[in-house]
Amino acid sequence: MKKELKNNLDEFEIEEMAMQIADMLSVALYYAGVPKKMIPRAIDAYIKAMDEVFEEDGKMSYEEIIKVIEYLKKSRPSLFTNQ
Repeated sequence: MKKELKNNLDEFEIEEMAMQIADMLSVALYYAGVPKKMIPRAIDAYIKAMDEVFEEDGKMSYEEIIKVIEYLKKSRPSLFTNQ
């Protein structure tokens, strides 16, 4: 019973962290110039762009995240204001 409860807590913590990471990506895109109403579309584009920019899976540091956002600014300028 305790192990099951721990597994449920671990799953809850992972889901919570995933939501926080998604929020942080939203903030990064907003400060990169994406209007609030376009954030969901930009997140979808970001996920697709990750595969276009990086052909293989690997660690994503802040430098790779910046590369993906820069790629999006060039390939999908309509997502950004002042572009």
